[in-house]
Amino acid sequence: MEAPVPGVLAALGLLAAGMAGVYAVARGPGPLAAWPFLSGARPAEHAMSRHHVRWYAVSLVFLAFDMEMVFMYPWALVVAEVGTMAVVEMFVFLGLLMAGVVYVWREGALRWA
Repeated sequence: MEAPVPGVLAALGLLAAGMAGVYAVARGPGPLAAWPFLSGARPAEHAMSRHHVRWYAVSLVFLAFDMEMVFMYPWALVVAEVGTMAVVEMFVFLGLLMAGVVYVWREGALRWA
């Protein structure tokens, strides 16, 4: 019969992990580190403060152009099977996307001043 070394080592490892967990919970974070954001740093302003209206426009532009990945990922999976037609369709899609970028640029949605 073999010596029960692996079982004893496993039991000691579990015991050590349990003791470390009890020590970590008993110690706990300080009151400043327990805040839900900024990793315990004091916020410069209230969380419900108003944002400049430009941030809403930028976030909508980001969402609109980020949706391209929703269409490009499945396309990348099937482009080898479908062939040239899939490549042509993606270039048409990217052309429309570039037209949107040019429109947003000309309207000044990307300007900060």
